[in-house]
Amino acid sequence: MEKAETRYVADSRTQQVQIVLPQHANAHKRLFGGVLMQWIDVTAAVTARRHSCCEVTTACIDMLEFVAPAYVGSTVLLEGCITHVGTTSMEVRVDTYAESLDGNRERVNRAYLVLVALDEQSNPVPVPGLTLVTEEEQEEWKAGVKRRALRKERRAARY
Repeated sequence: MEKAETRYVADSRTQQVQIVLPQHANAHKRLFGGVLMQWIDVTAAVTARRHSCCEVTTACIDMLEFVAPAYVGSTVLLEGCITHVGTTSMEVRVDTYAESLDGNRERVNRAYLVLVALDEQSNPVPVPGLTLVTEEEQEEWKAGVKRRALRKERRAARY
């Protein structure tokens, strides 16, 4: 597939669905954070691959906020979308929800990850730009600019 000059957020939006099984949980039957982090990383990678049409690698997990638990038997829905792009990097937001049998959803996590597009020799390559359509997409872009500046400050301070 030939790379587009720019792509829409909707072009790479990704959903993953899991059922929390006993092997995914701790002794209190709550989903292990590490298992959820793995699912988040996969969702973010698929989202970034769809946007860049390249292999990708996770450069950082910028924020990982646990706001509610998910339990054994829960249906877990992960939704990924591109929020900001640089030259070779893409910021991906992954929202995770626990979904009850009646269809109600409760957000259990929000994470921001930065992934880098790679060529066949694992060198960073340019990614398409991002065409913003909705007000939410524009707000996420502005927030992504701020998060990127904070990441640069932390790297410079070796923090």
